[in-house]
Amino acid sequence: MNQAPLVALVGNPNAGKSALFNALTGARQKVGNYPGVTVERHSGRLALADGRPVELLDLPGTYSLDPASPDERVTRDVVTGALAGERRPDALVVVVDASNLDNHLRFVLQLKTLGLPIVLALNMVDLAERDGLVLDPQALAKALDLPVIATVAVRRRGLDALREALADLLRAAPLASAPAAVPELHTLQREARDIARAATVSETSVRRWTHRIDHVVLHPVWGSAILLALLFTMFQAVFAWSEAPIGWIEGGMAALGDAVAGVMPDGFAQSLIVDGVIAGVGAVVVFLPQILILFAFILLLEASGYMVRAAFLMDRLMASVGLSGRAFIPLLSSFACAIPGIMATRTIDDEKDRLTTILIAPLMTCSARLPVYTIIIGAFIPDRAVGPGIGLQGLVLFALYILGIVGAFVVALVLRRTVAKGASSGFMLEMPRYQMPQPRDFAIGLWQRAEAFLKRAGTIILVTTVALWALLTFPQAPAGQSQVEYSVAGRIASGIEVVVAPIGFNHDIALALIPAMAAREVAVAAIGTVYAVEDSEGESGQATIREQLQARWSLPTALAFLAWFVFAPQCISTIAVTRRETNGWKWPMFMLGYLFALAYIAAGITYWSARALGL
Repeated sequence: MNQAPLVALVGNPNAGKSALFNALTGARQKVGNYPGVTVERHSGRLALADGRPVELLDLPGTYSLDPASPDERVTRDVVTGALAGERRPDALVVVVDASNLDNHLRFVLQLKTLGLPIVLALNMVDLAERDGLVLDPQALAKALDLPVIATVAVRRRGLDALREALADLLRAAPLASAPAAVPELHTLQREARDIARAATVSETSVRRWTHRIDHVVLHPVWGSAILLALLFTMFQAVFAWSEAPIGWIEGGMAALGDAVAGVMPDGFAQSLIVDGVIAGVGAVVVFLPQILILFAFILLLEASGYMVRAAFLMDRLMASVGLSGRAFIPLLSSFACAIPGIMATRTIDDEKDRLTTILIAPLMTCSARLPVYTIIIGAFIPDRAVGPGIGLQGLVLFALYILGIVGAFVVALVLRRTVAKGASSGFMLEMPRYQMPQPRDFAIGLWQRAEAFLKRAGTIILVTTVALWALLTFPQAPAGQSQVEYSVAGRIASGIEVVVAPIGFNHDIALALIPAMAAREVAVAAIGTVYAVEDSEGESGQATIREQLQARWSLPTALAFLAWFVFAPQCISTIAVTRRETNGWKWPMFMLGYLFALAYIAAGITYWSARALGL
């Protein structure tokens, strides 16, 4: 007995494919697993317009024939006839979302190269028309040289026409032709846009402007220039816009310290509150405006719909180091904190790609580094303009962020050719529409970031600072000796200094490195606490810290310290999250080791290069 023809339903995720499958097959469905894999197999019986039975197979949604997950691999293997125990389909019904036609047509063009007979189901045309987009199915059919049927699966519209088109296709279908070469992704995208444009009868001005903006922001040259300009503006704003609010917070902390000192008698209790808590924690809290400015830019870019486009723009560059654009969002999240960035790698299906992204996420300059960068830049880099609206301090900060990104890409390239060797996966996502950020959502996002930072200052940083104050305060030094040098912390730092002295680090830096493992910004709190303990007049604040730095550090040492923090080993929380996400200690220890080595080498090269140049 002849087998019923096998027809496979394929398409991008969220195209309405499963709804169409259910509408066509009703209750005549079977669910099992594909041979040798855990991916579910959904099949059903369909009666064509002429009464012939057809077996309909609902394949997992995929963006391309370059699989990035087990589901996508099954789809690729079935349509190419490469899956053992599964026969190749006699024809395909390709389902596309009418409102997102240019993106979905990329996959259609890939499928055409397989040589199988195809019917295109132009689905969800009602939602497209509701949004002001009217398409011409006949024009689309002519451009693709395929039969095209407009459908609304959830309303069962177009099903009879689809059955008739499928019957005609199977009746006249020749044997599958030989597969053709698949063009590059960017070629497919350009062709898909041209076809979508030819099939468009009318669209709203909003959609037209979206395409015009995308033509610029996704351009390999102009789009990259816009992305760099946005990042550059963000780092300039971190310095230029935060000066006044930093002064307000610093003045408030100084007034609080004076008030406490005025009501408490001299002694350990006063020193604990004024030198330990207020001077230490205050040295970090003062950077809240800069961190909020950084987050404000990130939130605006995400809410406006630009962030996903930046990921597409970065895909080609990231592919050159063995990553895909899927890694862009986790890496961008790591600019806020490496912990959510590492957790966000769960969206990356390829195991080697995900591991590489986890290992390089700490090289993205997280917000905890910002207090360290700004206090050192403020002390050693002149506050002067180098061009219209361009400050030297902001330029140096921008360079530090770029150095971290370049370092991450170099490490990714090495990892993908050694311990995480493997082919890079493709990258496709739905493009969100451009929109104005909602003020309420923006305000809530900023408040959540501020609350998280202040909680961190009131817990980890507070405890670490108080512990450091105790180590700096005891035992009490005899008259005429340095309290810092004589204390427990000072003696520990003297041992560490032996290791870091070759890269230009002094006793102050050696003392700050250990507590900085609890949280990066504790390095600033540690320095603030050290200088508060040493300052007999009890003065504190950014200005005092900068003056002490200028008096005790050389410029090569300061530059080496900045280079160290570009690559420095992550805080304990990040190491713990890495252990959880990689199910063991192997990769966290690998991460810790290579980051320490990079930081040490970078700081040493910076220090000795600066000295050789006479800085």
